[in-house]
Parts: sequence; C-alpha cells; structure tokens
Amino acid sequence: MGRIWKVSDNISTDEIIPGRYNVTTDRAQLAQAAFIEYRPDYAPGVRPGDVVVAGRNFGMGSSREHAPIALQASGIQAIVARSFARIFYRNAINIGLPILVCDELHGAIEDGDSLDLDLATGRINLPDGRTFQVEPLPEFVLKIVQAGGIIPFVQAGNL
Repeated sequence: MGRIWKVSDNISTDEIIPGRYNVTTDRAQLAQAAFIEYRPDYAPGVRPGDVVVAGRNFGMGSSREHAPIALQASGIQAIVARSFARIFYRNAINIGLPILVCDELHGAIEDGDSLDLDLATGRINLPDGRTFQVEPLPEFVLKIVQAGGIIPFVQAGNL
C-alpha cells in the first residue's frame, strides 16, 4: 500500500521543481526540492512506495527531465493522473517512472489515503474495496520501467 499525495489540475514542471533547482542532476538534491513551493510537506513526508495522484494536464510546461526525475528520486512508485502533458509523459517513461491514466481516481480519493497498484494489470485497489481498472502499461513500456529507463533498456541490448 502506498500513501496518496493528491495534487490538482495543470501542475507545471515549475511547480514540481522550480527552475532554480535545475542546475544539478544530483537525484538526492532534486528529490529534496520536489514540490518545494507547491507542497512543502512533500519532500520531508514522502515515503518509498507512495503515489502521486493528479488531476488533468500533469507536468505541463517545459520539457526538462528534472521534474519526473525529482519525483522518481523521492521514492514514489508511480503517478496516476487524469491526463498528462505529452512531454512529461514521455520523459517519465524515458527515465522509468511508471505513469498511469485514470480519470475516475482523482475524485474518489483524498490526500493521505492509501492504494495498492499493480502496474502489469492496471488494477488500482483502495482499502475500502473500491477497484479501478485502467489501461496497464504497454508491455514495451513496462520493460523500459523494469529496466530503470530507456538508456539501461537499450544498454541491455533490448532493441
């Protein structure tokens, strides 16, 4: 079970990690700056296995990879959103951060709730028995995630 960090619609990459923190690629430093202005409670409170549940158009804005890297480095297991900005979606896949689209989940949960997530089947289970079935990660994308991103995937000779 992962704890839910619920965020709203149209969260930009600058809200995920402000531009002034994009001078480093150190994952630990990026993790400490994740949501630093939007949700100051996030970095000190996030635990491995937690899940960000977002509204529409999550990750809009710039194309820099720092935003998904900061979230991945913070230890979350996945992001589930009503929709993603296209470039954020692709950057997340490229670094091996699991992302799922589920329109119904955002309105059905509260910040701090828990969920169980099966990336291979796309099944999301809530402790109260409610279940959401979303499109699972395509097999190719799941393999990229399992490899730790597109670079390790290719380096392992998977293409």
